[in-house]
Amino acid sequence: MAEENTTKTALRIAGAVILPNLGGMINGRLTRNHLKNWYANLNFPSFRPPNWVFAPVWTSLYAGMGYASYLVWRDGGGFSGDAQLPLIAYGTQLALNWAWTPIFFGKHSIKGGLIDIVALTATAGACGLLFYRINQTAGLLFLPYMAWLGFATTLNYAMWKLNPEQPNQGEQAAPSRKQQ
Repeated sequence: MAEENTTKTALRIAGAVILPNLGGMINGRLTRNHLKNWYANLNFPSFRPPNWVFAPVWTSLYAGMGYASYLVWRDGGGFSGDAQLPLIAYGTQLALNWAWTPIFFGKHSIKGGLIDIVALTATAGACGLLFYRINQTAGLLFLPYMAWLGFATTLNYAMWKLNPEQPNQGEQAAPSRKQQ
């Protein structure tokens, strides 16, 4: 019986950790499809990290938030207990997180990405606070995520300023990097 419970627990944790990473994997492919033909031609702020940094950072952040969601689900009575509102906030911030890549990379909309990431940061902050009320560790697991979102929002804003929209167009211009 104890072994069966241990297996169920391990599967629940694995599922919670894998779920947010699935969106990250799908979005990673979309990102790669736009790196050379659009993104590489944008103007960047001096503090932009190299492209290889993003995948390991997001993988670890997704794993942390996934585990946090498991802790809240476990300690907050599942989807019908005290965890209901925090888990709704989690799903909302995760949807906003996954939406950023199709907006920014898919639509080439730096401004749209900025609007999304501001909403994401606010929602993720609320989620972290709600998680903390159910399980302190779960709330604390959101701190690295919030730090990264602060950096990512700053980066998105700087890119929006450095790559102004063309008149009469909704998409961001992709000026030559020589203009930097």
